[in-house]
This record gives sequence, structure tokens and C-alpha cells, in this order.
Amino acid sequence: MKKLVVTLTVVVCSLTAFSGVAAAKSTCDPLDKRDCLLPWPSNHFTVKDSHTATGLRLDLSAPLMPKNTVGVPAFPADINHSDGFGPGSGMLTYVEGLDLVKTGAVPITNIGAYTAKNAPIIVIDALTGKRQMIWAELDSNPDNEARTSGLLMIHPAVNLREGRRYIVALRNLKNAAGATIPAGAAFKSLRDGKASGAVASRAKDYKSIFASLKKAGVDRKSLYLAWDFTVASEANLTERSLAMRDEAFAALGDKTMADQKVQGSAPKFTIDSTTDYTATENANTARRVEGTLTVPCYLNSANCAPGGSFTYRAQKGKRTAWIPKQNGTMTAKFYCAVPRAALTTPGRPVVYGHGLLGNPRESFGESNQLISQTYDIVFCATREIGMADEDVLNAITLLGDMSKFASFPDRLQQGMLNGLMLGRAMLHKQGFAANPAFQNAAGQSMINTAKVFYNGNSQGGIQGPAITALAPDFTRAVFGVPGINYSLLLPRSVDFDEYELIFKPAYPSRLTRQVILNVVQNLWDRGEGNGYALHTTDDPLPNTPKHQVLLEAVIGDHQVAQVGAQNLARTVGAIGRRPGADANRTYDKVQLYGIRSGGPASASHYVLFDSGPIRTVDGRVIGTNVPPIGDIAPHLGQDPHGLFDIKRGEQASAFFNGTFLDVCPKGRACRLDGWAY
Repeated sequence: MKKLVVTLTVVVCSLTAFSGVAAAKSTCDPLDKRDCLLPWPSNHFTVKDSHTATGLRLDLSAPLMPKNTVGVPAFPADINHSDGFGPGSGMLTYVEGLDLVKTGAVPITNIGAYTAKNAPIIVIDALTGKRQMIWAELDSNPDNEARTSGLLMIHPAVNLREGRRYIVALRNLKNAAGATIPAGAAFKSLRDGKASGAVASRAKDYKSIFASLKKAGVDRKSLYLAWDFTVASEANLTERSLAMRDEAFAALGDKTMADQKVQGSAPKFTIDSTTDYTATENANTARRVEGTLTVPCYLNSANCAPGGSFTYRAQKGKRTAWIPKQNGTMTAKFYCAVPRAALTTPGRPVVYGHGLLGNPRESFGESNQLISQTYDIVFCATREIGMADEDVLNAITLLGDMSKFASFPDRLQQGMLNGLMLGRAMLHKQGFAANPAFQNAAGQSMINTAKVFYNGNSQGGIQGPAITALAPDFTRAVFGVPGINYSLLLPRSVDFDEYELIFKPAYPSRLTRQVILNVVQNLWDRGEGNGYALHTTDDPLPNTPKHQVLLEAVIGDHQVAQVGAQNLARTVGAIGRRPGADANRTYDKVQLYGIRSGGPASASHYVLFDSGPIRTVDGRVIGTNVPPIGDIAPHLGQDPHGLFDIKRGEQASAFFNGTFLDVCPKGRACRLDGWAY
């Protein structure tokens, strides 16, 4: 991520029209009267639909949604096309007076406590009866609004299984005095078999919930609240991007994505400029190449411009599929940096993923140039459209009117297709390698077309699990300072301080903003790693090869919270490099809990680097604290997010070659340059 500084006037436009789904019948949930949509997520906000993979469909409507200050409901188009909720869904409900310490709830500092027999907050898989790994927290409430003092947020520590139904149970909750908090009247009537009024119709559904909880050893009388929800299916989360990918590559003449054989023609591209440097002018980069790719466009805006969204084509068959309709083509600008080393030995091609609302010129950054030259890598990048510099205005607009949010993940999916086509152009022997712009003076290619790889940092590391899960060409990817689930990451990011300058005036209540972030995450999942992480590595998507990934995170990251990286590591099955941190540089009772231990060097890995505690060296403050325990951003010390260390480049290079290289002393936690062992 990186900071966005804007001077703004929030202009709220009319509610986006929504069509294609029958009018919703759901009503506010009386189980939590603090907000219409609480508890969230809940099957209360679904309707049966035999044409979806889960048999359900979201059933939200504008009257249920929070409104901005000019009265427009935050009801995003496309939300009711979902057949369940996101696999990283935060589970929210308001509990007045709740004290999590007195309650004994599982904290972020001791995730292993989720298995405790009498754990007061549990989430179980209704199919298997097994508990889901979770942790719970109260909103840390930087706005100091009394209304949010009891917003309970339950987070999966590893993503939920697609298509599964989960049951959330809260029991024996305590206040600060240690007294048990009584259940609300509506739930109490259900619990005690005396349902009437608004909840009477739900008694039948709750028979199944109570039966599952009984099997799990939960005393019904101890319950403060329980509810269920269903996770969206794999197809519903990924079918849009997969269809776009398959159609685009089929147009090139390649219909078999999983075989890793390049077939058909290369994507069309043009070279706009080349700039050569002498060794005196640039010791690392020999040539800078800029050009444009021609890519199928699936947004309803000309050239897939910001603000555009999908138009869906008619589908036949028993299951409803939401497949985007192509709208001509678009041109995607690309930038490549060819190292001096590639003048004599063709460099390994790497698709580079840039930072938040950034641009692909990051591939020309000084640190990237050094890595490129040292390890003979040709970095090429294109905008991660949807969240690139040219999307800033759209981001400002939708933060003031979240009914427009669908344009955000839709364009992100188009951006992933652009990145995949860039990878194919780099790998194809008749692509970049055959163009004089990528050849040396002797006419030899400066790109090694044997394999292509991916390296994304910050936003490129958040979107990385998604584009990697879709990738037919690169099977090894490196994610720097990564994470998943923006609804989890943003409140923990210093970048969010500035987004709040837009978001808060439009939606003044902190609780409302938290609810909205978790609602729109259901759409965001299709454009970031959260919706794809279960299929990033060893459980590939249809017609897609398996992949291996390297995650390089940093302790106390001010922009992308390391908790998001750890959730990603668990979800993709990465092996954790141990120890993760020095004893005084972690709050975890068990370091890297739930992250795989041991395995082959060729497998996926997770490494945590540390810049050290806050200290002053030569008059300059460096280092940072361990991250805050709550959902607030770290602000003290030096942000380690963008600190360069050549060891990370060495590790990435080795991983591209097929193996994990431990670049840190055995038995010691990994330290970044500037903090001596």
C-alpha cells in the first residue's frame, strides 16, 4: 500500500440501477437491534434459489442498507448475485457491555484458545461439526463513539470453506463486573422454545442450529446468541475471472490452461519507446521499454475506463452463472526494465505487481533495478487497474456513495486479465522476445522464455494470490508485504486514516462504516486474494496448474497488517520459517500458530522479517513497535513496509529457481538490514 493524499469534495450521485434478480423480501434482523444488518453475515439475508451452487442467494435491498448523509442507501449493484458470503467474512454483532477478558474469548494473541472446551465464542462447520480457527475482538473505536463500544468482531484465522454453512455461537458472555450478559428478548424466545412475533417464522430453521450446537457440546441455555451463514461457492467467487481468462486465451489459440504449454499466438502489442543507458548513466538497467498491450475488455466503459462495470450475458442451464460480456478491446500500458546482465544472459521474465493506487513505473524503482541486475530479472508491469493511480477519482466517488462499489472489483478483475496477458507476452517466443526492443545488439533475445514468474508488493501482494490462482503461465510467485481481506486490513492501515477523510463524512457512524466494509467485501473478494486464496496453491481452479508462493512479511507493518499475511499463510498452506520473531518482538503465545511447520524446500513458504524496536541511530528514528492488538493502525517509529533488503531479493530469486533459501541465521528470527544480530 501507499498513502493517498487528496483534497476532496464528496459528490454523491444517484443509486446505481440494479436488475436481473427478483425483488428482495428480507427484513431487518430483530436478533440484534443495534443495526438492521446485524448479526452479519447471516442466512437471514438469503433466499432459496435452486439455480445457484449453494441453493441460496443473497437477498438484500436498499431499505435494509445504511444510508450516507444525503440519504442514498449503500446498496451495491451485483450484491444479490452472490450465492453466499465471503470466505474471509468477519462475523459482527453488537453486545452491550461486553468484556472479552472477563468472558475468556479467544484473543489475537492466543488463537489456539479457539479449541478450548468451554470457549465462549465458537464457529463450527455445520457439515463436519469441527470448530473453525478464529479470534475475537471489540472494535477499538478510534472515533470514541459510545455507540460502537460493544461491536464484537469475530475473524477467521484461516479462510472458511466455500459453499459450507457455519454456525456462530456466543455463550456465557460477561461484562466488566464478571456478570453474565443476558440474551436479547428475540433470541431468548427462540432459545427457550417460545418464539413469537418477528422471529416466530425462524423457529424451524433454528431447530437445525440448536441440534448442531448440541452435538458440539454447547448447552442451549448458556447461549447469548447463535446464527448461521453460508459461504459463497467457488464458482460464484471465481467464474467471472475464469471465464474472462479462458475466453481471452482461447482467442489466442490456447484452450488448455493447466498443461503449461504455450499454444497459439502471442497477445498483440506495440512498442511506444525504448531508452538505452550506458553503464555510466545507469549501472543496473540497460534498457527501458514502454508499450501497450491489446486485451479483451469486459467493462461497459470505453477502453475499460474507471467507473465501468460488468454487463452479463445470458446463460443456459440449470445453474445461474454470471459471465461478463466482452465489450471490444482495451489498450493496457506496460513498462519493462531490462538489466545489464541480460545483455549477455537472457533474464528471467517477472510480472511485477505495484502498490496501492500506484502505477507500474515502480518497476523502474532503484531497489527493483538493483535486484533486476543482481539476479538477472526482467521486470515488466502494467497497471493493476481498479486500484491504480487512474482509479483515484472513482475511489473517492464510491467512498462517498458505496452503492457504486461494484465498479471497483469488476475493474480489478479486468486488471488481473491484463496482468495474465502481459505474462503470456513475456513468455511467448513470438511475443516480447521476438521484438527488437527486447533484443541485444546481436539480435539475441534478452528474455529467457523458459518460464515466467510473478512478484507483487503491497497491493501487488494482496492481489497476488488472486492473479496467481488464475495464472496459466507462472507457477511460482513472490508476495512482498502481503495480506488478504481488505475489510480486515484497512482499519489496521495508516492509509485508512486518509480514506476516512472521504468515508467518514459520508457515513458518520463508525459502526456503519464497519458494517459497510464487511458487506462490500463480498464483492471485493472477486478482485483480491481473499476470494482466491483457497485455490492459490495446491487446490487449483479448473483448467489451471498448481502454484507455489513465497510470502515475505514484516513485523509491525504500518500499511498491511501482518495478521492478514498470517491468515494468507494458513490459507495457502505455506511453511512458516521459524522462529518468526524474537521473544520480545511478538505478542503471540505460540508463534505462527496454525501455520504449517516443515515440508519440502520446493513448497510455499512464509517468512517474517523485523526492522527492530524503535531507536535513534545517527539522529534518525528507526524501527517500530510490534503491531497494536486492536483494529487500529501503528503510527510510531519507522514504517517497515517499504524497507529494502537485498536478502529478500536473493530469497525471491532462489524461489523462482524452485527452492526456498533461508537467508537468515539458523535458529534466529529474520532481521532486516539496519538491525544487527
